[in-house]
Amino acid sequence: MADPIYPCLWFDGQAKIAADYYCSIFKNSRINSENPMVVHFELNGKSFMALNGGPMFKFSPATSFVVECDTQEEIDYYWDQLGEGGKYSQCGWLDDRFGVSWQIVPKILQQLMGDPEKAPRVVAAFMKMSKFDIQALLDA
Repeated sequence: MADPIYPCLWFDGQAKIAADYYCSIFKNSRINSENPMVVHFELNGKSFMALNGGPMFKFSPATSFVVECDTQEEIDYYWDQLGEGGKYSQCGWLDDRFGVSWQIVPKILQQLMGDPEKAPRVVAAFMKMSKFDIQALLDA
């Protein structure tokens, strides 16, 4: 089993458009196969499936994709690209133009949250943010 578990994203007739959109944003991405019902694609080497399932179900923030970024430039890039035409929220969360939820977070956040003295200040800082600001987290 090369990829035993991968997400299936349910779209209302926009599976191919969405897969092309995501592949244009993430490096090392491609469409593997497609038919009128299903598109199999990879983002950064991770497998996904997009299904043209109809209007019955919608996306929810209860399921989101986390994009860990090494630099502020990466955060800015993914925030702008994925958020275009969508909706921005708090603490690095956004819904893209298709309603899929993403968390654009700095990789260093795990380390900062692991420091018991710094963690409360970091949380207080990022609760005021929409898009994460790495320098503001480091300064907290």
